Amino acid sequence: MSSPTLHPTVDEVTRRIVERSAAGRAAYLARVRAAAGTGPAARTDLGCANLAHGFAAAAPTEKVALRGRTKPNLAIVTSYNDMLSAHQPFADYPPLIKRAAVRAGGLAQVAGGVPAMCDGITQGRAGMQLSLYSRDVIAMSTAIALSHDMFDGAVLLGVCDKIVPGLLMGALSFGHLPTVFVPAGPMPSGLPNSEKARVRQLHAEGKATREQLLEAEAASYHSAGTCTFYGTANSNQLLMEVMGLHLPGASFVNPGTPLREALTRAASARAVAITRQGGEPTPVGELVDEKTVVNACVALLASGGSTNHTLHLVAIARAAGIALTWEDLSDLSAVVPTLCRIYPNGQADVNHFHAAGGIAYLVHTLLKAGYLHEDVQTIVGRGLSRYTQEPVLRGDDLTWEEGPKASLDRDVLRPADDPFAPDGGVKVLHGPLGTAVVKTSAVAAEHRVVTAPALVFDDQGDFLTAFAEGRLDGRDLVAVIRYQGPAANGMPELHKLTPALGVLQDRGQQVAIVTDGRMSGASGKVPAAIHVTPEAALGGPLSRVCDGDVITVDSVGGRLTVADEAALRSRPATGRAPEGAEFAGTGRELFAAFRATVGPADAGASVFPAFDLPTPEVPVAQHA
Repeated sequence: MSSPTLHPTVDEVTRRIVERSAAGRAAYLARVRAAAGTGPAARTDLGCANLAHGFAAAAPTEKVALRGRTKPNLAIVTSYNDMLSAHQPFADYPPLIKRAAVRAGGLAQVAGGVPAMCDGITQGRAGMQLSLYSRDVIAMSTAIALSHDMFDGAVLLGVCDKIVPGLLMGALSFGHLPTVFVPAGPMPSGLPNSEKARVRQLHAEGKATREQLLEAEAASYHSAGTCTFYGTANSNQLLMEVMGLHLPGASFVNPGTPLREALTRAASARAVAITRQGGEPTPVGELVDEKTVVNACVALLASGGSTNHTLHLVAIARAAGIALTWEDLSDLSAVVPTLCRIYPNGQADVNHFHAAGGIAYLVHTLLKAGYLHEDVQTIVGRGLSRYTQEPVLRGDDLTWEEGPKASLDRDVLRPADDPFAPDGGVKVLHGPLGTAVVKTSAVAAEHRVVTAPALVFDDQGDFLTAFAEGRLDGRDLVAVIRYQGPAANGMPELHKLTPALGVLQDRGQQVAIVTDGRMSGASGKVPAAIHVTPEAALGGPLSRVCDGDVITVDSVGGRLTVADEAALRSRPATGRAPEGAEFAGTGRELFAAFRATVGPADAGASVFPAFDLPTPEVPVAQHA
C-alpha cells in the first residue's frame, strides 16, 4: 500500500507529542538500551548458582539448552484464572507456547502470574475500589516475573480491563525485551447486548424479576471468552493489534477453534524470531513510540472504544517516556471519524464487527484516508499495512491473506469517507468544575447539552436509593457523584448507575452525570462528564457543589460550567471523602499507600513516577 498524505491534525498532534516528550523519551530509551547490553542472552551474566536455580525444575533437555545460554528463552506471564470467562482459555496456553517455542528454536518458561479481576463481577461492590489500582499491581507483578534475567523475550497472556494495560506497562519497564501479546478471543454471540440492556432497565424500574434479570445476564455471558460488547476488554484487544503487539487478525478469533490454536503457536514462534538470537530484534520499548501511541488513539476513537483508555493510554505512554494528554485525544477526536457501531454504540457485537471486516478493514480504511502512521515497527516487521491482512488456516498451514477492501456490513463498519459521524465521539470538557472527559458516540444529539439543577451524592448507593424511592422522578437533573476519584477510593466504575439514569431519560427528563469516578466504555446514552480532575477528595471544585446549583454539561462546546461561579468559589468543601474504617475489609486497607500517592486522572491515575515528563496541559484560563 502506498503511503497517503497524513492528516494534518494527526501530523500536528504527533509532532507536539514528540516535542513535549523529548526529555522523557530520551531518558527512557537510554535506560532500555543500557539494559539490552551486548551479550547474546540475558542469562549470560548469571552466576552458576543463579542459573542453576533458574533451570532446576526444567526437563533434562531444557536444562541443557538453558545451561548453554544461547537459545532464546521466552517468559510467559499469564493472567489465567478459571473464574473469568476471558482468561479461562489461557489454562492450555503455556504447554502450547512451550512446544511452539522449541520447534522455532527457542525455549519458554512460565515466569509468573498476574491478578485478573473483573469489573463486571465487582460492579457496585466494595471490591471495585481495587479495580483501577490492580492495573499498577499487574504492572509490578509483570516486572517481578521478568526480573530474573533468565529471559530474552516475553509472551503476555491477558485480555480484560486493567490486565492488558498493566501487562504492557510492566513490559515497558523491561523495554529491551521483545514482547508479544497473545489474546484468547471473544465468546460466541449469545443474547444480544441490546436485549440484555433492555432487561436491565426493566429490572431497574421494577418491571422484571431478579430471576428474569439473571436469565438474561447468563444468556449474554454464557461461555469461555471475552464478553462480546465493545467495552474496555475488547478495546484492549483492538489496540494491541493496531499497536503491532498482536499477530494480524488475532484479536477476535473465538476460543477453542483450530485457528485460535494456530495463532497461539504462531505467536510463540514469532516471539522467538524477534529476540536478538532470532535475528529480528524488536525491543518493545523501541516498538512503542510516539507514532504507535497516536495510532492507538486514532483506532480507539474511530472504533468508539472505551473511555477507560483516556486513563490507560496516558499511563502506557508515560511508561514509555511519552507525554500523551487528554487534549491530544480531544484534538484527534475532532477529526477522526466514527467508523464502527458496536454495542453500546450500536446493536452489533464484536463477532459481528469481525465478520464485517474487523480490524483488517478498519486499518485499511484509516491508512487509506491518512489517519494512521504506516511507518511503524510491529512484531511482524515494519509497516502497519501488514495489519490489513487476515489469518487463514489451509489444512494445518497458517497463512495471511489480504483482508476485505470494502465493509461487508455498512451498518456496523464503514469506510473513512462515509462515516457514521465525522468525529470520534470523545471530548474534553473544561470549566469552573474542572476538566473532564465525555463520550458522545452513543448519546443522541438532543441530549448532548444538558443544563439542570445538581443533585449531589457522595456515594453511588445514595443515588440508587434516591432513585428507588422516587426522589428523582419528574425533574431534570445533573447527578453529581463525587469523592469517587483515584485518591478518594480508587476511582471505581459507576456503570451500575447506567440503567437508572436511562430510565429517567426515557421518561422525558433531561439528565446527565458529573463524576470524578469512571463510567467505562459502556456508559451509553446518558451524557457523562467523567474523570473530573482535580478530584473532590483533593479539594477540587466538585467538593463545593451543593444541591440546586445549575450545572451545564456541554459536550458540543466542550464546557463543564456552573451558573453561579462566585458562590461556588466562596464555599468551603461540602460532603466528605471516605476515610479510616470505611476502607476496612475487602482488601481495601492494603491499598492505603496507593490512595496516598496515586496521580491525577489526566496523568493516567498511576502510582508510578514518569520519565521527566511535563504535567498534563490545561489552559490557564480554564482553571477554577
